[in-house]
Amino acid sequence: MRKVADCRDMPSESGCTLTISGEEDEVVRAAAEHAASVHGHADTPELREEIRGWLKEEHLSAH
Repeated sequence: MRKVADCRDMPSESGCTLTISGEEDEVVRAAAEHAASVHGHADTPELREEIRGWLKEEHLSAH
C-alpha cells in the first residue's frame, strides 16, 4: 500500500504544500530529508518515527 506525507498536515510556519507519495520507507526517508533541508529539523530516528505516524494511505481516483 502506497503512503502519503503531506506538509499541509504537519505543523509548519512556512505554509509548505509539498506532498510525497510512495512506499512507506521511501516516503519516510524523503520526508525526513525534506524536513531537515527545508524546515531545519534534525533528521533523527525520532523524527522519522513521528513522520511514520502521520502517514496516510494513498487514495488514487480512477481515470
